[in-house]
Amino acid sequence: MKKLIIILMALIAYSTQMLADKVSFTASAPDAVVVGDQFRLSYTVTTQKVKDFRAPSIKGFDVLMGPSRSQQSNTQIVNGNVTSTSSITFTYILMANNAGEYTIPGASIIADGDQMVSNSVRIKVLPQDQGSSNSSSSSSTHSSSGTGVSNQDLFITASASKTNVYEQEAFVLTYKIYTRESNLQLNNAKLPDFKGFHSQEIEMTTNARWTPEHYQGRNYYTTVYRQFVLFPQQSGKLYIDPAQFQMTVGKPVQSDDPFDAFFNGGSNVIEIKKTISTPKIAINVNPLPAGKPADFSGGVGEFNISSSINNKELKTNDAITIKLVISGTGNLKLISNPEIKFPDDFEVYDPKVDNQVRLTREGLTGNKVIEYLAIPRHAGTYKIPGVSFSYFDIRSKSYKTLKTEEYVINVEKGAGNADQVIANFTNKEDLKVLGEDIRYIKQNEVTLQPKGSFFYGSMTYWLFYIIPALAFIIFFIIYRKQAAENANVAKMRTKKANKVATKRMKLAGKLLSENKKDAFYDEVLKALWGYISDKLNIPVSRLSKDNIEEKLRNHGVNEELIKEFLNALNDCEFARFAPGDENQAMDKVYSSSIEVISKMENSIKH
Repeated sequence: MKKLIIILMALIAYSTQMLADKVSFTASAPDAVVVGDQFRLSYTVTTQKVKDFRAPSIKGFDVLMGPSRSQQSNTQIVNGNVTSTSSITFTYILMANNAGEYTIPGASIIADGDQMVSNSVRIKVLPQDQGSSNSSSSSSTHSSSGTGVSNQDLFITASASKTNVYEQEAFVLTYKIYTRESNLQLNNAKLPDFKGFHSQEIEMTTNARWTPEHYQGRNYYTTVYRQFVLFPQQSGKLYIDPAQFQMTVGKPVQSDDPFDAFFNGGSNVIEIKKTISTPKIAINVNPLPAGKPADFSGGVGEFNISSSINNKELKTNDAITIKLVISGTGNLKLISNPEIKFPDDFEVYDPKVDNQVRLTREGLTGNKVIEYLAIPRHAGTYKIPGVSFSYFDIRSKSYKTLKTEEYVINVEKGAGNADQVIANFTNKEDLKVLGEDIRYIKQNEVTLQPKGSFFYGSMTYWLFYIIPALAFIIFFIIYRKQAAENANVAKMRTKKANKVATKRMKLAGKLLSENKKDAFYDEVLKALWGYISDKLNIPVSRLSKDNIEEKLRNHGVNEELIKEFLNALNDCEFARFAPGDENQAMDKVYSSSIEVISKMENSIKH
């Protein structure tokens, strides 16, 4: 038996090693280049037992050099285990000739006796800047000269995916940064309140990437700052107000100081403040067409509906559950719950709603699950009609009505007396009270009292007064103590806010040391928003950057500290987008967040 176990373990270890040593053959190149740029196209195979490398046909580019062959090997010893890796890379130097999008097919090679084909690569070639020369130095994106930053070198766009929509029809609003500056920082951002729209922000699932893009004749590095899905709540011409951004650009300037020339290469960096505003966007919102069905519940998009029942054969006082599932894409969360017409003898409870949705560019996609609970109180056969659900279809621009199946259920008499008292907490039925006209007279020994003995003035008589009085005094003392504790809720909330914020910042510090960028920024944002929510006794869902300034001012916080707190929020949100040293940005966000929480602790007045 032991030998069999050893053999199995050896086979597992061998299989694992075989998977670890699996040979790969991959191609890599830049996603985007500019006409006239030179770049590398590399093919890497993770073994040195190769032969017969065959490059694909490379169209749209000039081959300046290659293929050049280089070998790499690496050996590591971890806990006594020796692992070795080796690879060979074939490299080409190419130059882009014409703007457009090009695909270079995969190369082929024989590695460890097997024929392998690499992945293909897709390269976008951007045109040169208008007015620039053909030299490679002028074809790439670079900072402008001088000590100013023009609106052509740094700007932010606000664009709507649709400007002509129906009520409740979703569209995407995108804020995108365009820059030719290599060193920039966002200090403050004030977004509009989206009056007339229901808004939901699209979460950035991956790290922000700065990618080259040709825009209006010039090349920029771009990244999406934030995106929102908007649902117009009324018809007419609605406007999205301009967003305001406060940014700082670091620009190198030449210095005549000989010490600067020696130590700093003759250049210094000056900070230039720049205010950027996006244009106002007009959205034409068409009203929904006339002739809405009677059962229209506000749905706009593309939907389906289905229903299910947990039981068709049951007894009185047993629960029955009907589940409706509205699936599709649109304003799922804003749809009113369809009505199920249960028989009058049923006790009906409020439905339970579960929104299983995700945000997309077309709106909310997923399922809205609605569970209806009812309890039959009398035996019989009942019919529950199907649910009629109407919505406005975006594609056909017309109303559509869907209907679920009807159910026939058989309710049998349950155990117990049918006329028993029914505890009804929903006030759907009248409470039945059963009484007895004549109660049985209990026979026992009669206790006689001497003549002249009265209850008045006796010890029992006085206890009837003393005991309630003592109980009232004790209750009053306890009540006063509880009232005093309740009066100190603000202080307890303050302590809680400090404690929770400190705990989150400690976790953020740990994530900082582990260089977990996304988790670090999420934890710092939770600490800042959670702290101010507990401090002001306002739920986080009701706080925004637009109203937090007024809330803090009402609690006695000075303008400078309010601005510092808002800057901490903006720095934390923007740091993950900004190019440059990530560790330095994380350190700055961490220290500024701790400092502003410390200052805020003694500033908020209750």
